[in-house]
Amino acid sequence: MPKPASPPPEPPQALTELIDEVFRTNGMFLAEGDELMSALGLTGRSWQVLGFLADGAVTASELARRRGLRRQSVQEAVNKLIASGHVSRRSNPADKRAPLLELTARGRATMVEIEAIRIEWTNRRAAAVPEEDLRAAIAVLRKLRETR
Repeated sequence: MPKPASPPPEPPQALTELIDEVFRTNGMFLAEGDELMSALGLTGRSWQVLGFLADGAVTASELARRRGLRRQSVQEAVNKLIASGHVSRRSNPADKRAPLLELTARGRATMVEIEAIRIEWTNRRAAAVPEEDLRAAIAVLRKLRETR
């Protein structure tokens, strides 16, 4: 009779705690994003989409992939932003099936408002953590992502 496989070793406790903190922090940031954007009639997800499109036109799938988001949730946000006049679609010469998304004049004006909100919020949040700690956290999270 074959010997039963032994269970995998326990993951390092520090990594388990870090993952738990990342999940909780992400939830907190998403809720704060929703709260911050509510005055503009937007959501935190809309903020993410508009902010990404501020750098130029992309497809919904490219946006989702580069932001680490589900394409379906990005598409839902995009559809709402198109309906509200913040985003438009245009033909994509590289792929006729995947239109390019871009900010409209209203979207660009909203980004000016969002940027003022973002700066105030980020400064308030950053005041609680030394810059070197933030840089160390970025380095650790990048290393974990890149060693996937």
